[in-house]
Amino acid sequence: QVQLVESGGGLVQAGGSLRLSCTASGRTSSSYVMGWFRQAPGTEREFVAAIRWSGGSTAYADSVKGRFTISRDNAKNTVNLQMNSLQLEDTAVYYCAGRIGTRLSGTRFEYNDWGQGTQVTVSS
Repeated sequence: QVQLVESGGGLVQAGGSLRLSCTASGRTSSSYVMGWFRQAPGTEREFVAAIRWSGGSTAYADSVKGRFTISRDNAKNTVNLQMNSLQLEDTAVYYCAGRIGTRLSGTRFEYNDWGQGTQVTVSS
């Protein structure tokens, strides 16, 4: 069982930046993909970005391309999400997720491991 713990959420003004981190413990497989999803009140949980643990290939939702960057630190078992040019519509609870395999899936049902979530609030 993999445990995922997020950190780094908070309140930021529109146009500002935040960096989220997710630390994984208990992971033993190099064939692992970690992703970020987000969920605003009354909406479905949606894909934000994903990264392949081995090789570092990435995928992004169209809504965050060019503004968000996902990266990994293998030595620390950590995945980061750098969020720049934040917009009001980026307000949500952000969840770190993991799945065994190599496919950069954007489907939440394909992820087995989840963190507890961290709130990101963008104000005007």
